[in-house]
Amino acid sequence: MGRDKAALVYDGQRQLDRAFELAGRHVSQVFVSVRSSQAEDPDRARRPLIVDSAEGEGPIVGIRSALAAFPDAAWLVLACDLPFLSDAAIRQLLAGRDPSVLATAFRSAHDGLPEPLCAVWEPAARDALALYQSTGGHCPRKFMMRHPVKLLEPEDPRALDNINTPDEYAEAQNALNR
Repeated sequence: MGRDKAALVYDGQRQLDRAFELAGRHVSQVFVSVRSSQAEDPDRARRPLIVDSAEGEGPIVGIRSALAAFPDAAWLVLACDLPFLSDAAIRQLLAGRDPSVLATAFRSAHDGLPEPLCAVWEPAARDALALYQSTGGHCPRKFMMRHPVKLLEPEDPRALDNINTPDEYAEAQNALNR
């Protein structure tokens, strides 16, 4: 993208703010996952933070850090680049949650693979994620492909569309303005 996805604006609202408010309508506490270098960023610092505590990079470290901070909690994990994500999609995810597996996620409408960044991660995933990462694993999607998870078919496949390029950003803005 070439810039901070959390700062992208849709309908006059930064994506980070939108995702935070969206999550807050469904869970009792919301945190922003950050690398230590982002903890002083004013847009993030005004929110409750979970600073990456595990070694490595990427979303898997954020998920592991959340599970370490509150080891008995299940975590609704939402990426900050899902401008079409809705309350209805989150309700579907939470209603379909299966605490007996390591996570509940949607199956991507694009490739059929698990979407780990719009998922509920169970406390039992903590040790399995640590082991996976200690053996060189770094992709939460691949983790989900190798471990017991529940996959849901999204009622709104567009809800999981993420934004990775300036063209996709312009396209999303146009779609949301229609």
